[in-house]
Amino acid sequence: MDSPSPSKRTAFLLSQLGALASSRFAERTREIGLTPSDAGVLRLLGRAPGLSQRALADRLGAVPSRVVPLIDSLQVRGLVARVRSRTDRRNYELRLTAEGAKVLRTLREIAEKHEAELLAPLTSEQAAQLGTLLAQLSGANALDTDLHRDVGREDPGTTTQPQQ
Repeated sequence: MDSPSPSKRTAFLLSQLGALASSRFAERTREIGLTPSDAGVLRLLGRAPGLSQRALADRLGAVPSRVVPLIDSLQVRGLVARVRSRTDRRNYELRLTAEGAKVLRTLREIAEKHEAELLAPLTSEQAAQLGTLLAQLSGANALDTDLHRDVGREDPGTTTQPQQ
């Protein structure tokens, strides 16, 4: 039996490429002692400083009890600080520390290199077209094109420590 043409296997190919991209990104973040979930939280706090833990959990599509250990781990490593809210003293705002901002810059470099390597077989026009089409499909399926909502799936107790 012949395999269907690639245009008839698009979902399968997207799944394969997504798994490959996720795996490679996880390897790269592990090299600096982070998980992809850590990276996502740092990225989100870099764009939206001052979120509460509940608001962060909502944005990530996770229950707050899954986010607390993740934030605890980032705080212990000096990447995130909990700051008492000025508007509601019962709440804490989450903010990147100076070290967290530095790590976020490193993560951006890692992400840019990762994307460039993944898209290397394409021309710049093809890469731009692919990005446009994937953004269109993501939007049509109510996906956030800036946020990977998988924090709830990863065991926050398994974060790796930076290698010495």
